[in-house]
Amino acid sequence: MNAQSSPGPLLSGLRVLEIGHFVAAPFCTRLLGDLGADIIKVEPRAGDPARQWGAMLDGRSLWWSMHGRNKRCVTIDLKSAKGRDLVLALVAECDVLVENFRPGQLERLGLGPEILRKACPGLIVAHISGYGQDGPGADRAAFGVIGEAIGGLRHLTNHPPGTFELPPVRVGISIGDSIAGLYAAFGVMAALWQRDRVKGDAIARTIDVALTESVLSMMEGMLPEYGALGAIKQPTGGGIATAAPSNAYPTADRQWVLIAANSEPLFARLMTLIGRPELIGAPGYASNPERVANAARLDTLIGEWSRRYDAEVLTTLLDENDIPNSKAYTASDCAADPQYLARGMVREVPDKHFGTVLQAGMVPHVPESPGTVRWTGPDIGEHNHEVLIELLGLDPPAIEALEREGVI
Repeated sequence: MNAQSSPGPLLSGLRVLEIGHFVAAPFCTRLLGDLGADIIKVEPRAGDPARQWGAMLDGRSLWWSMHGRNKRCVTIDLKSAKGRDLVLALVAECDVLVENFRPGQLERLGLGPEILRKACPGLIVAHISGYGQDGPGADRAAFGVIGEAIGGLRHLTNHPPGTFELPPVRVGISIGDSIAGLYAAFGVMAALWQRDRVKGDAIARTIDVALTESVLSMMEGMLPEYGALGAIKQPTGGGIATAAPSNAYPTADRQWVLIAANSEPLFARLMTLIGRPELIGAPGYASNPERVANAARLDTLIGEWSRRYDAEVLTTLLDENDIPNSKAYTASDCAADPQYLARGMVREVPDKHFGTVLQAGMVPHVPESPGTVRWTGPDIGEHNHEVLIELLGLDPPAIEALEREGVI
């Protein structure tokens, strides 16, 4: 397929209004924007608080460069009548609205779903909140970490019971928010497909995503095992409760290498490599359930062997024997990884404030319609004039009047 016949980005022509802050809703819209959607982000005049998160360079958040990419940022005072009217006028030009206020906040601002859909009858509205839009806990305050706790994840991100007395550790990123944002993006696309592609539908739909439910849905067999057996899933440290050997093992240069040899052929290859072929098929090691029961002994044997090698040598040995493995990557490892670089998953992108900045690429990878970083995170209100002129037909004097009044 030549360049002239290549289709544009997958979501070209889709317009999404984001009234979001911090992580969950902005993450949802970033995913849609990466695939070509026109994202219009509505912020207060002080900007999204996430603009101040993470490491700063010259007073600007490096994270925001990626978190806010591919969005057109406008500032609107949602508490003012004129601001509300601007939002409704923008809604009329959009397919989707994504928000993550507490339930009921949009209604209190005069922007409930019924009013929004008077402006745009087919509007898909995606709500992201801590506990969902209804139920006894709907109005409770929540951030991603609370979703991780109630969803069962925080209990599991720890060492096994009795081996560690510090609090259960955080995953290291806002994983609860991001999972909720991912589910919201999936729900938006499903609703759009039903609205636009299924003959005779054209029904506007509401997407209701809770941080707590998003995390709980990732918990694999936790609920079925509790329901049937009364078993409460416990943290297992670096290992996997249902497969062995699979863990992180120490190296001579004080790094960690993960090795997953939890099938019969892989176990045989690993035992041969570490010089313990007598364990292949031996009682206690002949099947995965037997190996799980003896996981601690296996981890000790493998760890004694892995300590003899630096991480680079160890991973080479494992690769040569076709055993799944990897160092526990740091940021520098990710940035230099040839697979990431070859697929554009790690890329230098232009940024008007930083010159260039290293960012993650697009997921999913769509070779026929690749997403791209069209621009990095904008300044506060950077697109006020552009959006209000292009979509609402306002002239510069009208926009300047709104600025003087503090509406935008």
